[in-house]
Order: sequence, then C-alpha cells, then structure tokens
Amino acid sequence: MSDRATPAEQVKELSRGTVDFLTPEELEKKIGKGKPLNVKAGFDPTAPDLHLGHTVVLQKMRRFQQFGHHIQFLIGDFTGRIGDPTGKNETRPPLSDEQINANAETYKAQVFKILDPEKTEVMFNAAWFSKMPVADFIKLASKYTVARMLERDDFEKRYKSGTPISIHEFLYPLAQGYDSVAMKADVELGGSDQKFNLLVGRGLQKEYGQESQVVMTMPLLVGLDGQKKMSKSLGNYIGITEPPKEMFGKTLSISDATMWTWYELLSDLSTADLVRKKEEVTAGRLHPKQAKVDLAKEIVARFHGAAAARAAAEEFERVAQGGAPDSMPEFRIAAGTKVLDGLVAAKLVGSKGEARRLIEQGGLSVDDAKVSDIAFVLAPGAHVVRAGKHKFARLVVG
Repeated sequence: MSDRATPAEQVKELSRGTVDFLTPEELEKKIGKGKPLNVKAGFDPTAPDLHLGHTVVLQKMRRFQQFGHHIQFLIGDFTGRIGDPTGKNETRPPLSDEQINANAETYKAQVFKILDPEKTEVMFNAAWFSKMPVADFIKLASKYTVARMLERDDFEKRYKSGTPISIHEFLYPLAQGYDSVAMKADVELGGSDQKFNLLVGRGLQKEYGQESQVVMTMPLLVGLDGQKKMSKSLGNYIGITEPPKEMFGKTLSISDATMWTWYELLSDLSTADLVRKKEEVTAGRLHPKQAKVDLAKEIVARFHGAAAARAAAEEFERVAQGGAPDSMPEFRIAAGTKVLDGLVAAKLVGSKGEARRLIEQGGLSVDDAKVSDIAFVLAPGAHVVRAGKHKFARLVVG
C-alpha cells in the first residue's frame, strides 16, 4: 500500500498484529484530516544495543512512514535516569549519565536500519524536562492520583504484597505521558506492557488542552527460549547489530512454535502469504526447517543485506553437512597438549569432565577425523577441532 491509501485502508493495514488499539475510529478521523500524523514511540537507552523485540514496534512505525506520516523516535535520556518499573515486583536501578549518553548514541545509529532517516525525527526528552521548573513538575504530579497509579498491574501487586514502591517510580508514567504533550503526539506506539503508560499520555494531553493520542500496543516478542519475552537482561535476544552468522544461527535455534510468532511480528510477508506458508508446512510440502531458514534469511537481509543473508545460509548448510565454517576462533597451545586440555583451553567445553564425555560419546573430530581416545595428543601445527555439531576452533600447537 502507498501513502495514497484511504484512511479506512490505512487503519485496516496498521491494525495488523496489534494488542490494544484505542481507537480505530479516532485514528481514521485523524488521518482523514489530510495532514501527516505525529507518530511517537519512546525507548529508554538501558543497554547499548536494540534487539529484535524492539523492532516489532519499529516496523509498525515504518508502516506509518510508508503512509506518509511523521515519525518521532524518542530516546528517553531523562526517563532512563528515573528507571521504569520492570513489572518484576522490584525497582530497576537508574543508569548513570555516562551509560545513558553512550547508549543513546548507539540507538541513533541502529534505528535507521529500519526507519527512513529522511522521515524520522530523533528526539530526547531531557530537552524539555531539564528546563522544566520544579513547580511545573509538581503541577504535573497533581494531574494523577495515587489510586489511579495503583491501577497499574505491577504497582497493585507490589502494594498488596507489601513490596516497597518508591515515590520516583510513580513519576515515570507521568514523565512518559508528558512526553506526548511536549511532542504533540497524534499516535503513540509501544509494547503491550506499556499500555498503562501510554494511557497516561492520552489522559494528560486532554488535561493540557490537546486532542488525545491514539494508543496502539504490540505483542512482546518471545525470546530464543520460547518462553519469556525477549530481553537483554535474560540473554534470550538477538541484537540487530550482531554479525550475520550469529543472527542466522540464533534464529535457526528457535522452536517451530516460536517461529510462527516471529513470522507474524517480524516478517514483511503479507497476511495471505503467511497463511499459505503455514498451509504448505502443515501439508508437508514445505519442511519446518526450510520455513525457519527463510525467516532467518529475511531477518539477516534486513540488517545486513541480501548477500550477507545468502552467505550465512550457505555456511550454515555447509556446517550442517559436516563442513567447517569460513572463520572460527583460533587458540595457541603448547606442544604435547592432550586434546582433552585443548578443548578446555578453546572454551569448546566447560570442564575436563565435559570434554571426556564428549570424546567418549563420539562427539569430537580433529581435521574431519573422529577422535575417541581421551589421551589423544595433538601433533604440532594447526588443527580444526569440532565439538558436537556446531562448535569449532582452530588449535595451533607449538
């Protein structure tokens, strides 16, 4: 679809995959005015890299761009200093100024892997909060009651369980909501866990005499473990700056069920094409592994280009058939070293016991030859060592 789509057509397309949409009628009315909408999404720079979970919202922003709307990518350099409550019944510690500034710089570079820089305005909420008098911030705090704050699910649970809630945590939703006032947002996007904060913004705009923003939330992407949401703190994520080979391999590691969730939220396939692909897998005309390879190639191509995606797929297939990857870590070890110790030195295993089990179970190859002797000594020179199916290292002896 192009930016010439009717308001109703835009709303239908933009509603795909949303969890909360308040409201489609309001969005259609706003689009019908014939002016590009200010579409806002905020990200606190809590870690130096964005991951695929963030791109669910970013891709929705890109869809708005394709319809000709104005994207406001907000970096929460002020709210990041407060620390958003995590929903885990505990306070997330705020970051230092140095961490905030360093992470914010990487965000600015990464976001344009998805969004069109010509149609994106990068903003920082310290621009208005650093200039806001204390009296005005107190006035802002008067706009919401404690009772309404306790309607937020994690606050309510913590209050009932007696888990401490710091006053500054109540300020976070207020600050995020005021961002919408300062930015004159027409639409705000976020993950489904941000619904309360987005609704605060919707309410505050009315308090400040503005037309309330439309709220759209997206599902939280399941991580590599197939259970919890993708998170840097949980380590179950794929960073969008990771090398093509790692990005491809991690995508191939997800379960079949997770694969379809990722297709729904990350793929550019149309709804009709996705339905057809599922039908092909169900009917046995397409192997689930090939469907996963297709998804991995699409993800890698988005961030590294089509050539890198093809190369990653070819290397994966070569390794799957028993070959070695083009590149691997290299370690130097002393002459006379047993392969058992070499495996530990190369960090292919966590301990000698694990190395011994690997060898005894036939999972070790040196230069494409199986090694079953735990006392095997590596000869001088360079050797390609394979531990299991996917772990490789080059050991240089001498």
